Amino acid sequence: MKASPTAVGRIPVRDVRPAVEGGGRPAKAVAGEAFEVSATVFREGHDAVAADVVLTDPQGRTGPWTPMRELAPGTDRWGAEVIPGAPGRWTYRVEAWSDPVTTWRHHARIKIPAGIDTGLVLEEGALLYERAAAAVPAGRARRTVRAAARALGDDSLPVAARLAAALAPEVDGVLARYPLRELVTASAELPLVVE
Repeated sequence: MKASPTAVGRIPVRDVRPAVEGGGRPAKAVAGEAFEVSATVFREGHDAVAADVVLTDPQGRTGPWTPMRELAPGTDRWGAEVIPGAPGRWTYRVEAWSDPVTTWRHHARIKIPAGIDTGLVLEEGALLYERAAAAVPAGRARRTVRAAARALGDDSLPVAARLAAALAPEVDGVLARYPLRELVTASAELPLVVE
């Protein structure tokens, strides 16, 4: 489930491209062909951020969300290739958000092997993964994330096993499809004519 974006947020989205005359005129694309959307996305502090390109088709249907990647580490410039499926007047925007799961994973990979605040880090992870599971549609995917949350909170397991459960590839896959998004900020909608 995607969180509702705010017009002004803690994670600025700047310099979205392509933008013809600042969005006053539509960019152009061809149905079925990829074009790149890029933006500058950043935030204060050291917490992880992520971003998506969101297309809206001529009928007003939104999605799918296309995950963006940092184009060059340290530049705050993000990009993704998107493919509009049919001719007509589309819009697109960039949504950026705080990524608490990636932030926690970064801290856990440092603190747990060093033996720093191990119990606290694992407890925070269990609570975070429970929140993340609540945003995943019911079924196998949700059960996968909930199992990781239970493992993180299970004091009877070795510390390494608890962390490994949270970092397992199947958990990664689910959380990539259904990220826990906080402090969502959206750029302005930009026009796109698809021929």
